[in-house]
Amino acid sequence: MLSKKMVRDIKSHKIQFISIFLMAFLGIFVFVGFGAESFGLEETANTYYNETNLADGWIYSNNVGNDLIDKVKDIESTKDVEKQLVLSSVVDFKNDPDIRLHFLADDDISKFYSVKGEKFDLSDKEGVWLDIRFAEAKNLDIGDNITFKVNGLEIKKEIKGLGYSPEHVYQTSDTSMIPDFDKMGFAYMSYKAFPMADVPYNVLLVKFDGSASDYEHELDDKLGDDYTTFMDRAVNPSFAGFQDETDQHKVMTGFIPLIFIIIAMLTLLTTMTRIISNQRTQIGVLKALGFKNRTIMIHYISYGFWMVLAGSILGFILGPLTIPPVVFEEFTSLYSLPYWLSGFDVSFIFATVAMVILSFLVSYIACRSISKESPSQAIKPKIPKVSSSGLFEKSKIWKKLSFNARWNYRDAKRNKFRALMSIVGVLGCTMIIIASFGAMDSFDEMKSWSYDDINHYSSKLVVEKNATDSQIDDVVEDVDGEKLMEGSIEIKSGDVKKSGVLEVLDDNKLYTPTDTNRNPIEIGDDEVSISQKMADLLGVGVGDTVKWHIMGSDKWVKTKIDRIHGDPTSQGLIISKEKLDDLGIDYNVTSIITSEDVDHNYKGIKTILSIDSLTESWDDMMESSMSMSYLLVVFATLLSIIVLYNLGLLSFTEIKRELATLKVLGFKTGKLRKLLLTQNLWFTTIGFIIGIPLGLLGIQYMFSTMGDSFFISVTLTLKTFVVTFLITYVISILVNLMFSGKLKRLDMVESLKDNE
Repeated sequence: MLSKKMVRDIKSHKIQFISIFLMAFLGIFVFVGFGAESFGLEETANTYYNETNLADGWIYSNNVGNDLIDKVKDIESTKDVEKQLVLSSVVDFKNDPDIRLHFLADDDISKFYSVKGEKFDLSDKEGVWLDIRFAEAKNLDIGDNITFKVNGLEIKKEIKGLGYSPEHVYQTSDTSMIPDFDKMGFAYMSYKAFPMADVPYNVLLVKFDGSASDYEHELDDKLGDDYTTFMDRAVNPSFAGFQDETDQHKVMTGFIPLIFIIIAMLTLLTTMTRIISNQRTQIGVLKALGFKNRTIMIHYISYGFWMVLAGSILGFILGPLTIPPVVFEEFTSLYSLPYWLSGFDVSFIFATVAMVILSFLVSYIACRSISKESPSQAIKPKIPKVSSSGLFEKSKIWKKLSFNARWNYRDAKRNKFRALMSIVGVLGCTMIIIASFGAMDSFDEMKSWSYDDINHYSSKLVVEKNATDSQIDDVVEDVDGEKLMEGSIEIKSGDVKKSGVLEVLDDNKLYTPTDTNRNPIEIGDDEVSISQKMADLLGVGVGDTVKWHIMGSDKWVKTKIDRIHGDPTSQGLIISKEKLDDLGIDYNVTSIITSEDVDHNYKGIKTILSIDSLTESWDDMMESSMSMSYLLVVFATLLSIIVLYNLGLLSFTEIKRELATLKVLGFKTGKLRKLLLTQNLWFTTIGFIIGIPLGLLGIQYMFSTMGDSFFISVTLTLKTFVVTFLITYVISILVNLMFSGKLKRLDMVESLKDNE
């Protein structure tokens, strides 16, 4: 009998129960969907790195011989060692793409992952195994010949295989902030393919036990000055770039769905409390007929339980099938991986089970009042809530308020929990939209900071490594340009070591260092400035001393920090040419910047970058993350609609007698609609105001996981503020309009007779 009653009740309150179903579905759908995507990134990387046996570290030396290898092998924590020759080359195409050449002496560490053609063959001296992304961009295939130019040599080989490399999951070129496979790539060859008898190996790939810092200390003890640089896996640009992406998505997986789940439970509590209150008479009758409290409670608890169970199971199934493919599709433009795996974590089951258990507990809380009343008490209608007059209602301001304002104030006062739920629903929606669009605003601010405040050039001419001083000077004179030296460095402070960028200025006017507030600063000829982000990472400040060297050089220098500058994308040091000379380091021009739009090819110039191409590259990079933001906005909007409509329906039911009374007294439908709209807008405004700072805190939390490369200040533009405002308020008004028909059809007689 009770099961039939439950079906009838669900049908009569179908909107409320559909909303409970949808919110349970959305909560688990978002949690499991984004979780499958974020854990999928981790699982994909781990599986791929294990299959290819990615190196734990890379030892760079100008003299990799047997003596050095023996010393590394003698270190107790060393498990395996392989030597490679790694060179930068240019391929014989019109746009001179850069290809990283790997000449292998062995093939057990950081193995090439073939997907087309032959497997890598260490005995093959005529073949080359090429980056498949580059091959696709250049329409190259198995059997084609390709010519590499490196250090005056031409190496012509036949393409034997296409595939991926674990060392090149994420890579960028000099011409783009995102991977541009038309302009860059990598290739693997046997040491036998090198055109000279003696292969000048320059890298040792190592597998080791223990921490990277301990291993580096052992290298220092054993090798001394026999090596220039050690790079562990964690700071490898390819590994670190993908790891940062994974960490960011894990943060979002735990942060965003929690809002959905909390709101779903609060809505269930509100709905069930209202149903129990409405069915007091029925509950009294059931008690009088002999039904035990336990039976009645289980009956009402099952209402929300079955809806939440159904929604949670559906979300658990559809989430991993829907969200990961959408996100992975965007990632293919940034990362080179042979496959993408949808991940799984036991937390998905825990969250789903927790959602169902929480629904049981929430329903129990709503139903526990059943056991407190006798049949005779329950049969009687519940005494209406009476709102006592507080200090505000006794003040002079109260008398000046309109009837609309006073009525809504008292209604909210009598139904505090319903009012709170309305605010929380809007707050959650606002928070997610602000966090999604605000993140994009912050990235746009980074672009503006970098290309409007710091870099003022129109063209950047990248200098070839073998360019002569006369070639460089001729170009500078012809384009009215400025010389610039940029290079990769390692910086140490105590036991902390970070990779960064060295900027060497030579009376530059087109490059302006700034502070963290984007204001221009002057860095003296004898001063050294460190970026704020790098200073934070190293734990140093003005007056402290750091030790650093240029990558590839074994010359370490110590410098005192004189200034701290702000830069959104380049973390490291800025010094003058004069200071560099004082430190005994050669000044090597790497680029020429000019305010002119240059499209002429010069000798000694490798490539020409326009500021427009760089900003376009930035926009392309941002587009790859927009899909997730849009998904979150859609889910937030759905959440807000469901919550506000459900609560609006409950509110309408609760005050139906009052509305009928007002209608009898002569209030028109438009007046009553305005009455409901006013309250709705009050709650929307409060939720909106609270949601903005919480959304900004969410952005700040997400940015804290973005790795070492970016210095980001949280920014919220007027556009985002307006869009968020419009979304929340339009939803609020639309939900209110949905009740217009109910107001028109309101039966005054029946409503006044209704005990509910």
